[in-house]
Amino acid sequence: MNHGRETHWEKVYQTKAPDAVSWYRPHLETSIALIERTGAGHSSAIIDVGGGESTLADDLLARGYQNITVLDISETAIDVCKNGMGTAAGRIHWLVADVTRTELDTHAYDVWHDRAVFHFLTEPEQRAAYVRNVGRSVKRDGHVIVSTFGPEGPKKCSGLDVVRYDADSLHDQFGARFRLVDSSKELHRTPFGTTQQFLYCYCKVE
Repeated sequence: MNHGRETHWEKVYQTKAPDAVSWYRPHLETSIALIERTGAGHSSAIIDVGGGESTLADDLLARGYQNITVLDISETAIDVCKNGMGTAAGRIHWLVADVTRTELDTHAYDVWHDRAVFHFLTEPEQRAAYVRNVGRSVKRDGHVIVSTFGPEGPKKCSGLDVVRYDADSLHDQFGARFRLVDSSKELHRTPFGTTQQFLYCYCKVE
């Protein structure tokens, strides 16, 4: 594992409350709407990448989804999320891993969701490893929802450089196997009262 990246995120989550990071939202309404739009059934396998302190897993459980995996590089983030969910945490599969340095199971997931991880991958080899993991672990005819900072989004976040994307440049990272179904931009209001432009891309795996 890249211990520098792991240490960085451990420090972020150990020193900031879950609702004190810029990307925090009480509910990820756009993500939920896109996951519902996929038509995936309640028993479909959904992975939330970088979802350690997100509210998405909780909201998906509340909507009846039963097969949810949350992956995060930070054990602290996952522990905070588990504690917040109480007994419901036992219904989630938890993975502490760097998505660019772990090998996920083949054809394991119907839906891949990532809000605010991919834009931190500034090196081409990191992005290639990420895309390989998506290609290997998402089933054929599965769904991939990735959200990054848009063209007018921040250039840095949590002290790290990021890569900003429009729909074409983000889709180009994934390639022809991933058919772009839809894209949209969203102005996210941070807990500090500022706004960040996010881009959402929804693809189907051919």
